[in-house]
Amino acid sequence: MKPHGAPTFYYERQFYSGGYLLVAGIDEAGRAPLAGPVVAGAVILDVNQQYTWFSEVLDSKMLSRAKREYLETLIKEYSISYGIASASNQEIDDCGIARSTRKAMKSAVDQLQPGPQALLIDHFRLPEVNLPQCGITKGDNLCLSIACASILAKVARDRIMVEMDKLHPGYNFLNNKGYPTPQHLDCVKRLGPCPIHRRSFHPLKLQLGLVYET
Repeated sequence: MKPHGAPTFYYERQFYSGGYLLVAGIDEAGRAPLAGPVVAGAVILDVNQQYTWFSEVLDSKMLSRAKREYLETLIKEYSISYGIASASNQEIDDCGIARSTRKAMKSAVDQLQPGPQALLIDHFRLPEVNLPQCGITKGDNLCLSIACASILAKVARDRIMVEMDKLHPGYNFLNNKGYPTPQHLDCVKRLGPCPIHRRSFHPLKLQLGLVYET
């Protein structure tokens, strides 16, 4: 029976039963924003451990910033291995968000030492990686490894956007992290896009006059 409530090791144990003992959970942060990179995290956890902090792990979007940063430290310390990688706004404009997300995910997987024997991925599959894998809808709500990967990706991306706020003041990246909030859209209308904006995304294309409202 599939898990309900907090993320569990249900999906990892399915691979364990087939002899795959190094199972990586993979997730991304930053597909929807108008600015900045998309960031991927990959995590291999020890399913045979039952650390007390496991019960505190949720999808990163459901956690406060302080709780994400607290859990990030524990994930990095107690995971078997982890990786974090990104694809820039320019790569997103050149290749599209789906392909760029998979590229970042593969790069995060490539960092894992020891490497994984199987993959659990939120929503996606990675044909670029020749390993047994499963794409799980809402995986960050269901699968503990994916939820941990989502935390690493979210914390890493938020830190990037805090730095981008210093480099590109006026867009309030400190607070909106590049997401299309009304305030952010108003800033783009007033100031135009900055170098980290994704010009291929509809609101930016509209601002640049590359598409027309109907």
